[in-house]
Formats: sequence, C-alpha cells, structure tokens
Amino acid sequence: MYVRRESPQDVAAVRAVTAAAFAAPDRPVPAEVTLLDALRDSKEWLPRLSLVAAVDGEVAGHVVCTRGHVGGAPVLGLGPLSVTPGRQRQGVGLALVHAVLGAADALEEPLVALLGSPAYYGRFGFRAAADLGIAAPDPAWGAYFQVRTLNAYDAGLTGAFAYAPPFDAV
Repeated sequence: MYVRRESPQDVAAVRAVTAAAFAAPDRPVPAEVTLLDALRDSKEWLPRLSLVAAVDGEVAGHVVCTRGHVGGAPVLGLGPLSVTPGRQRQGVGLALVHAVLGAADALEEPLVALLGSPAYYGRFGFRAAADLGIAAPDPAWGAYFQVRTLNAYDAGLTGAFAYAPPFDAV
C-alpha cells in the first residue's frame, strides 16, 4: 500500500471508491460523493490534505481534511474517509488517517475535528470535542463529535466548530 496526495487523475477513482464505500439501496448517489464534489469546488479545499491509498496500483481509499473553524480560528474538519468495500478491515483506513494527521501536523494545523465512531477514531487520539470546550455544530452529536489536537494546538482554542460550507447541505 502506498499513501500519497490525490492527483487530478485520481478524481474519478476517488469518486468511485467513495460511492462504493457509502452505497445504499435507497441512494443512487451517496451524499458523501456529492459532498466531496462540492468540497473540491470550495475555497476550503486543501489539496495537500487530500490523500489516496493505492494498493496494487489502484485507488483503494481516500481521506480529506478541509478548512473548518473554531470560534473563527482556522482548524481542520476530516471527512469523508472512504475505503473500497473489498479492502475494508485491511489497514487502509488506518494508514490514511495516520497519514493525514501527520500531514496536518507538519502543516502546523492546531486540530482536526470529525463526526464518527469514538471506538474507531479513539485509537488515533480523537476524543469528545466538548472535553476541550469545542461545541459540535449539532449538540445531538454528543461524543461522536471528536477532535484530535496536534502540536500547534493552544488550549485557549475553544468555541463552536464550523465545517466548510458544503457540509451544511449534507
């Protein structure tokens, strides 16, 4: 497996992986695919934080962090994270999350926020955002809205989190 930045040639494959990962019988095009397309067209898209995992030369997974804000300060929002169904539970998602967190830290970002399973994301050091004084966009998210602090984090960074505007349509 090789994790690298997404290239323009990967866009169709990333779209296909995301569609397969989030497929549901009642949704011909998963919301995550539409979200990814809208994020790519937004000013919050950060190409250096859009990564693919290639296995045997094929895109098997994708992760992206886009610009978000806590109390007006720039931070990152992670997602979607997609792994093609045939490669799930083989370490592809694990490698992608580790890589994007390392890249975000190298870019001196203070923290990464996401909505996801505490059991899954806890292994990467994510914890409930409320524990750090960061409010979820929707209070009902509770412990599922999490943050992972990075080296540039300042404990004074508190307030409401806002994802990139395309998330509002999901």
